[in-house]
Amino acid sequence: MGSLATAEVCDTNASVVAVGDIRVLPPIFKMELLETKGEGRILVIDGGGSMRCALVGGNLGLLAQNMGWNGIVVNGCIRDVDEINGCDVGVRALASHPLKSYKRGIGQKHVSINIAGTLIHDGEWLYADSDGVLISKVELSL
Repeated sequence: MGSLATAEVCDTNASVVAVGDIRVLPPIFKMELLETKGEGRILVIDGGGSMRCALVGGNLGLLAQNMGWNGIVVNGCIRDVDEINGCDVGVRALASHPLKSYKRGIGQKHVSINIAGTLIHDGEWLYADSDGVLISKVELSL
C-alpha cells in the first residue's frame, strides 16, 4: 500500500474541502465481500459505533490482503491488531476489543451509511492515514 498523507490531500484540494465535497471522519456481509476481488477498493463496515465486540480480526485482514483490497474502515472495533498490522492492507477502526462478534447473517450491501454525522455512499472515494479518513465524491489530486 502506498504512502498517503490526508493532511496534504486536504491542502492540495482546498477548494473542494471549502465547499464540502470532501467530508472528514474523525455489519455488512464482510466475508462475502472480502472473498471477491478487491481491485483496490475499501470496505466500510458500519457497526453503529459499538464497543461491545470486534467486527474484523486477523483472518479478515489477511483475506482482504490476499484478495486485493486496499483497506477496511470499521465504525466499531477490531481485534488481532498485531496480525492486522502485519497485513498489507490499511485498517482503521474506533478501537480494539478481544471479543469476536456473533455471526447472524444479517446486513446490507451497497447502501449509504452514516458515520459520526457523515453520510457515505457506495462508490465514493476514501482516503485514510493515521490523521483521519477523507470521503470524496470525486478522485482527489494526490
